[in-house]
Amino acid sequence: MLTEEHPVQSTGLDAVALKPTECDVSRAASLPVDTLAIDYEGREHLPDTETLSALAAEKDVYVTTPVRADGFDPLGDDSLLDQLPPAVNRVLVAGHSAYLSEEEAERAVAPRLGAAREQAPDAWVGTEGVERVAMAAGGTQYDLLSRSTDRDLQALRAAGFDGEVVVYAPTVLTDDEDAALDAVGPYTARRRPVASALPDDAATDAEAEGRTRDVLSKAVRDYALVGTPDTVADRVADLKAAGADAVVGYPARGLDEFGT
Repeated sequence: MLTEEHPVQSTGLDAVALKPTECDVSRAASLPVDTLAIDYEGREHLPDTETLSALAAEKDVYVTTPVRADGFDPLGDDSLLDQLPPAVNRVLVAGHSAYLSEEEAERAVAPRLGAAREQAPDAWVGTEGVERVAMAAGGTQYDLLSRSTDRDLQALRAAGFDGEVVVYAPTVLTDDEDAALDAVGPYTARRRPVASALPDDAATDAEAEGRTRDVLSKAVRDYALVGTPDTVADRVADLKAAGADAVVGYPARGLDEFGT
């Protein structure tokens, strides 16, 4: 008897990203992907060792570890590393300012990424805001989807770069325009090229109108994966044809949409 394919399988996504403040990450054990990436949203939201161990028994698990943050600083306090089971992999990032103190944000990134790579040679390296430093550090490059991603990937491959590149993208599995704008419109509007094209104080969700809505409707597809599972699958295929080794989708409307 034929059964309907799981929505995540239909997308061609290789991995799913999880935000601990938005969901019980243990639910993701049932997803039909081999890899999970857990975002960092502050040390108080880091999943406990037992939860991570249980997930790692079922999946390849990557946990984002900001190298400037106390607890993950390879040149200072790295005590939170003890909370990560041996089977859990790391994503090394500079760290978003929203999750760093003023003191942490002032710490130099380059020496810390280099030291962390020596500790965790198999880690992915987040490139957002530190692209050249990340490339110099080596390892799998973990890129945030943008309107230039395809072009950048093609250029890297044409230049002879043969390292792995993984692309991260907020994902909305619907072709309903209002739902897509509610889910990723505000996120997209914060991206610098989009922000510069929008009027001040314009609505950036489903309430957007006129030119603002036109700009956002295109931009959400530049900076996120939006559409039916088949539409998303086509976009994932394009990214891989351009040179991506894998694509990670963050369920911007929650895990329920991903079929858990």
